[in-house]
Amino acid sequence: MSQRNLTLLTDLYELTMMQGYFKEKNANETVIFDVFYRSNPGGNGYAICAGLEQVIEYVNELQFNQEDVDYLRSTGLFEEDFLEYLYHFKFSGDIYAIPEGTVIFPREPLVKVIAPIMEAQLIETALLNIINHQSLIATKTARVVYAAAGDGVMEFGLRRAQGPDAGIYGARAAMIAGCIGTSNVLAGKMFHVPVRGTHAHSWIMSFPDELTAFRSYAKLYPTACILLVDTYDTLKSGVPNAIKVFKELREAGIPLTTYGIRLDSGDLAYLSKKAKKMLDEAGFTDAVISASNDLDETLINSLKIQGATINSWGVGTNLITSKDCPSFGGVYKLAALMDKKTGKFVPKIKLSENAEKITNPGNKIIKRIYSRETGKIIADLICLEGEVYKENHSLLLFDPIETWKKTHLAPNSYTMRDLLVQIFKGGTCIYETPAVMDIQSYCKKELDTLWEESRRLVNPHEVHVDLSNQLWHMKNQLLDSYHFSD
Repeated sequence: MSQRNLTLLTDLYELTMMQGYFKEKNANETVIFDVFYRSNPGGNGYAICAGLEQVIEYVNELQFNQEDVDYLRSTGLFEEDFLEYLYHFKFSGDIYAIPEGTVIFPREPLVKVIAPIMEAQLIETALLNIINHQSLIATKTARVVYAAAGDGVMEFGLRRAQGPDAGIYGARAAMIAGCIGTSNVLAGKMFHVPVRGTHAHSWIMSFPDELTAFRSYAKLYPTACILLVDTYDTLKSGVPNAIKVFKELREAGIPLTTYGIRLDSGDLAYLSKKAKKMLDEAGFTDAVISASNDLDETLINSLKIQGATINSWGVGTNLITSKDCPSFGGVYKLAALMDKKTGKFVPKIKLSENAEKITNPGNKIIKRIYSRETGKIIADLICLEGEVYKENHSLLLFDPIETWKKTHLAPNSYTMRDLLVQIFKGGTCIYETPAVMDIQSYCKKELDTLWEESRRLVNPHEVHVDLSNQLWHMKNQLLDSYHFSD
């Protein structure tokens, strides 16, 4: 659905490294790169993977046109033989990824790229840009939806998003993670998701009085009549006038399918309780009480504790920008390089004085382990490609850092599934992306596999991501093979 050529959506050093590989004659050296992140955003106990559909679009459309090549020539950084190569460039590698809407955890590969090193290097920046943004907004949305505890959450953030793309694809990510609709009409059209909205204060102010404004709106939208009641005085004017209009609709025999009020300012807990009492006394016990006004999961949770009678939430700025945690932190690291003589991958590791920045080497897969009794996630196990596990055998899990911490799973007490699926094979996409609303349904099922302790908003329980015995030994052998003098 992309309408732009995003081939140059990359950092300059990706291209200068590509030319270096090209000149060094190792352009076709096959490598493995992993996309992963190191910590959950916003103090959360998990994240939600999103953005794969746009990654697929980007890779499918990778092509340096004449204008791109001419621009790169104008920089004076690139030689003609390399520019000629770019003009005929096409991605030819394999890509594996965790499907969108999946619950994910730190350090496990979200995307695995197996390709000639020049091709794998080129796509780094765009992959991170897309996956980082949408996974961040999906994770933030999941927190907001959890706080709403079954009430509908609408994404209202377009006007506060950091640009059109952030608004469009942020809305997409929000829908994946559980919003019931978005105010973003273009996102609705592009992704076939519900669009929702009411009216602004300016609608009320443009009429001679509030009651006339409400009547005019109700005449236009009698079966979707949510009235904004805080333009002048919520309890003395807004709610009473809304009740008058609802009575008029009822007396006219118009079915009140979706109707109610919206609060956008003031003490939302107090106002909602007072408004609910007024609506109930007038016989409108099923009226929607919607709220907006700089909401986030913390405020929604607080309002719930205070007994607010709000049952629909419009969340904008804090959701679409993930205001309290504005970046996801995904990285792209080399994990293996193919030996041309043997055709086998040689594991590569990045060292660091910070233990959390030491990478996991090799060609890896991820096994998700569930309790057979409850269906809840026990742990994720990062393994090497080719490792085989049988559910009718016992399984020993151990913490990769504090190795004395062990969990023993009895035979047939658990189930396992592979998380990574193949997306591209030999440069051709072999994966069919589900519709956004289907991804949303899948995401809800994924969230249901988390224990409540891992979903809580504050100090959630950490889901363990362990290494297989084989991968753990490989990693430590590589670490031991490096000797540094003081």
